[in-house]
Amino acid sequence: MSDAADRRSVAAPVPTGDGAAPVVLHWFLPTYGDSRNLMAGGHGSLMSGDRPATLANLKLIAGAAEANGFESVLTPTGLWCEDAWLTTALLIDATERLKFLVALRPGLLSPTLAAQMAATFQWQSSGRLLLNVVTGGESSEQRAYGDYLDKDARYERADEFLTVVRELWRDDRPVSFAGKHIRVDDAVLGRRPRPAPPIYFGGSSPAAGEVAAAHADAYLTWGEPPDRVAQKLSWIRELADRRGRRLEYGIRLHVISRDTEQQAWAEADRLLAALDPRTVRSAQESLARSESEGQRRMRELHGGGSAYHAGVSARALEIHPGLWSGVGLVRGGAGTALVGSHEQVADSIAEYAALGITHFVLSGYPHLEEAYRFGEGVRPLLAARGLDAGHPGTAAADEPVRGAFLPSAGRTS
Repeated sequence: MSDAADRRSVAAPVPTGDGAAPVVLHWFLPTYGDSRNLMAGGHGSLMSGDRPATLANLKLIAGAAEANGFESVLTPTGLWCEDAWLTTALLIDATERLKFLVALRPGLLSPTLAAQMAATFQWQSSGRLLLNVVTGGESSEQRAYGDYLDKDARYERADEFLTVVRELWRDDRPVSFAGKHIRVDDAVLGRRPRPAPPIYFGGSSPAAGEVAAAHADAYLTWGEPPDRVAQKLSWIRELADRRGRRLEYGIRLHVISRDTEQQAWAEADRLLAALDPRTVRSAQESLARSESEGQRRMRELHGGGSAYHAGVSARALEIHPGLWSGVGLVRGGAGTALVGSHEQVADSIAEYAALGITHFVLSGYPHLEEAYRFGEGVRPLLAARGLDAGHPGTAAADEPVRGAFLPSAGRTS
């Protein structure tokens, strides 16, 4: 197999009639628990839901993602959730084609071990591993793992880490590397992963951009208004162009999709009304201490919580038509949601797709039910626009849904 084929991330996008490429839809696996309400914490802060992250519950969510045609489930990493590698490995037998976008942190394990684990996962899952490389946004959390590098040094190490991992995946010959943070001598793998897992990488700081441009197959951004996303993508494209590389691009968003716009915003109002102002205040104080540039940008969208007060309408936190910043009042990391009717959510996805976004990593509260709402409400509309190639179990948008006991069109009993 050629090097280019071995490192191929996903199928090359094929433009649709309006110039946008078909999108790849991913879901999220809440390995800290789940809830019908917004959950506080994450990205350095502990969080838990009233639906615990038992294997039984996670199997239901993974099954819902697979049934609704999602490509993969993003599985987070950190002190605030279960281990991503072990959890997803336990779900391989519970699914058939669903892939697992596993988050890992360079520095918490050696690059040789990471490369070996990926090869094992690919072998045992028949190629269903994707990797989301996370450098670790909070030094306090990293120190809890015994990692005392500062933020810029973590990106330096990530660059060295991925250099070694890529080389081990690409070549059967022993790999030796001596860098500032990583050193290996005569490292070899008994089995190379086929295919090599694509690397998803995010970050908004200058150091993050350089690593993404050098190593990522797909660059991920949290959900900001389209004009800000366009600026970020232009920045990464320029960095990648300097290296002669072409990346794909993705966005991380929550979603509240209903039959009507009124129903969707009523749900956003319900989620907002269920928040305790003290919880919002505490979460924002914690997030204000974050070292993450992406987290700073998320907090800007709702003024660090200043746009919130008890009784405020969800619409007060709408920062772009159909883009709501309410999730970020209490949740670290991705803090925005697409809100609207199924048609309006499809419109929003099309707007981001026109910028060059082809990967949409989505989630909703609770994840089991929302996977079906999106899969049954939005996906057929995307398919009708040529934005979603679908999967074998997806009916065409103009094809009526028929139960097992309903006659086919034109046939009578």
